[in-house]
Amino acid sequence: MSKKIIILNGSPRKSGNTAALISAFTTGAEEAGNQVTEFFLDSMNIRGCKGCFGGGKNPDRPCVQKDDMDKIYPVYKEAEIVVLATPLYYWTISGQLKCAFDRLFAVAECDPNYRNPPKECALLMAAEGSGFEETLYWYERLEKHLGWKSIGKVLCGGVMGVGDIEGNEKLEEARKLGASIQ
Repeated sequence: MSKKIIILNGSPRKSGNTAALISAFTTGAEEAGNQVTEFFLDSMNIRGCKGCFGGGKNPDRPCVQKDDMDKIYPVYKEAEIVVLATPLYYWTISGQLKCAFDRLFAVAECDPNYRNPPKECALLMAAEGSGFEETLYWYERLEKHLGWKSIGKVLCGGVMGVGDIEGNEKLEEARKLGASIQ
């Protein structure tokens, strides 16, 4: 059975190492018959969450702010799997991804108990080094708090320059992760 997958690409590089992981994952997922929609967050107009608790009144446009999140919300709500894709910046996810993810709270505000829609999730990360511990701590607690289930993580260290990931075994790992989605 085909699944709907949303990828939130938090990299500022449209053709960087994170993009290569996304491409490999997408190839595997689409070959397995899934539908993948990617959002390149760096090119989108997304403002930070205001913490106003004013969202959730309109399920079609849940946030009171009107920006490019309105393109993401309908795809997010229909998706069964959310893929967080980001380079490692100062031991955590990029600002682009954090900003967009914070804004998804408006969807939870549509529920009287602030429950997030049930999802599966995955994490794709590229990094100059290999210090993923803080991000894994955040991701695992996020997963638990939201009530989501992780289907996997691909963490690729040692890839600073654009193209450094070429030929890396993590690309095949990302493709296999995508292909495993049934």
